[in-house]
Amino acid sequence: MALARLGQSLARLLHRPLYLPPTSPPPLKDYHASVVRSFAPTHTGACLRGFASLTYNASSMIAHKLGGPLPVHIVNVPVLDLVIHLDHTRLMSTAAASKPNSPSAGARRVNLKIVMTSPGFIYEPYSPRERIPFWKRWFTLSGWRRTKEDIISEMKNAYAVSRLRKKTGYTKKQFYGEALNIYKEVNTLMAHGDTSALRKILTDRMHSTIKNELKRRQSKWSSVHWELVKPAVSIRTLRARMIGLDKKDLDKGFVQLTLEFVTKQKFEAYNSKGDVVSGDKSKEVLVKDIWVFERSLFHPGAYWRVCGRITL
Repeated sequence: MALARLGQSLARLLHRPLYLPPTSPPPLKDYHASVVRSFAPTHTGACLRGFASLTYNASSMIAHKLGGPLPVHIVNVPVLDLVIHLDHTRLMSTAAASKPNSPSAGARRVNLKIVMTSPGFIYEPYSPRERIPFWKRWFTLSGWRRTKEDIISEMKNAYAVSRLRKKTGYTKKQFYGEALNIYKEVNTLMAHGDTSALRKILTDRMHSTIKNELKRRQSKWSSVHWELVKPAVSIRTLRARMIGLDKKDLDKGFVQLTLEFVTKQKFEAYNSKGDVVSGDKSKEVLVKDIWVFERSLFHPGAYWRVCGRITL
């Protein structure tokens, strides 16, 4: 009888389904997941689309009403966007796998903060607007759209200048004098071919562009003479824009001002033998340039730098 009961017990055990624990890896810890997301490959096209889809969206912006309690975009508040936001600063952390509250396990946490010194692009580059007649502006649907776009552009200008004035004490007269000195210094250093000194007053992308231009120029001319005849004929602001980095901190961003310079200049180029091959330094030439100046609102000791030029 005992042998019979033992045989029945073995038979029941053999007929039970075999249980195996799941073979999928355990979920990543928070710090591991953050590292994986931080180093995930990102394509340039996807990055640019990310810029447009954050807060500044032209199609959705036009659909908003011009009125609103705040001049910038706040989450869940349908008001006008006057500043584009870039979420490029990221806090990355890594830690060794160890038991919690175990000092002998050698736990280590490393914080790496990425600081942006320049957005690296011109936000909404200036282009002249075609004039439209009064009747078309006020009595056609396309004219109403154009009027709304013009009002939004002026509101963006006013908002960027107001933030700049609040954070830096900006005045137009002082800035125009500083911008003209930078304009003269950049052109003088370019004439001398001094790329190392140019690095301080240009953004990285603009510095790379100027270096390539100087290489092409040096292949044609051995040296050049450039001179600015002061005062400038005219200086005017064409556009002001703000690029934000944090929706929760409106002062953490960059301001870009587009200026038009109309000046008188003297230019002369020489070959390797010292012969004049272009220009005449005895004659004054009227020149119009459009440059974009950029300044950080949150970096200590920030100053104006040239981030681009616009050719119409």
